[in-house]
Amino acid sequence: MKNYIFGYARVSTEQQNLDRQLDALRKYGCDMIYNEKMTGIKRDRPELAKMLDQMTEGDTVVIESLSRLGSSTKDLIKLTELFQSKGVHLVSLKESIDTSTSTGKLLFPSCRPSLSLNGM
Repeated sequence: MKNYIFGYARVSTEQQNLDRQLDALRKYGCDMIYNEKMTGIKRDRPELAKMLDQMTEGDTVVIESLSRLGSSTKDLIKLTELFQSKGVHLVSLKESIDTSTSTGKLLFPSCRPSLSLNGM
């Protein structure tokens, strides 16, 4: 089974342009790109929901910037926990984060396996 690289791009208003984000996601090599023009505060983001439904273990989600995925730390934590539970990696190009690497797991603790303290 092929692992997919999903791209997600978002701007807050219809007047804003997605081109820079879409170019970066294409350059990265995304297999599929989901994009929308709506505020990140909205809970109902149809394209994000479609992408989340498509993700399977081993896939990767690529974003241009963390701010494009969620508008608050709480939203980002919730999404990264969902990715971790599905076995999906997250790559943020602007922040140079890749949760498939040791550094990425350090920066996003919700994307690393739980540590057991039973032996301490």
